[in-house]
Amino acid sequence: MKVVIASDFSGFRLKEAVKAHILSLGYDLVDVGAPTEEDLTLYFDAAAAAARMIQSKEADRAIVICGTGAGVSMIANKFRGVYAVACESVYTAEKTSLINNANVLAMGEKVVSYAMGAEMAEKWLAGKWCEGFAEQRRLNNERGFQKLQELEDNF
Repeated sequence: MKVVIASDFSGFRLKEAVKAHILSLGYDLVDVGAPTEEDLTLYFDAAAAAARMIQSKEADRAIVICGTGAGVSMIANKFRGVYAVACESVYTAEKTSLINNANVLAMGEKVVSYAMGAEMAEKWLAGKWCEGFAEQRRLNNERGFQKLQELEDNF
């Protein structure tokens, strides 16, 4: 699985912590975010760079980070085929890949510790959509995702 990670300057330290953990797990990772904490990359540019890689299928999943996780999530979700969720817990991060088929995890450095961010990313990346679900639940989730895509096509 190829993963892209990006942050603005306010999410740089969390990005670096999450990046180190993901690399230690053996994922193929590319960083398109702020190269240093002093770099003035802004959330909308960082999130757009990662979202474009998801949209073009150059990456399978993306992790985007800013101060709160909200701004990067909003920007990423403007790209067709990109489904970002801002998460503040391991539980939510894990469930968004299992239930919602989110292909972008958004986090905020001001609300998520480095250790928690690393754990969130690990659980989210390990999750496979509908894995272990009973047939009816899987069908319901597939219908829900199809409805999301139909909404996206109509607006």
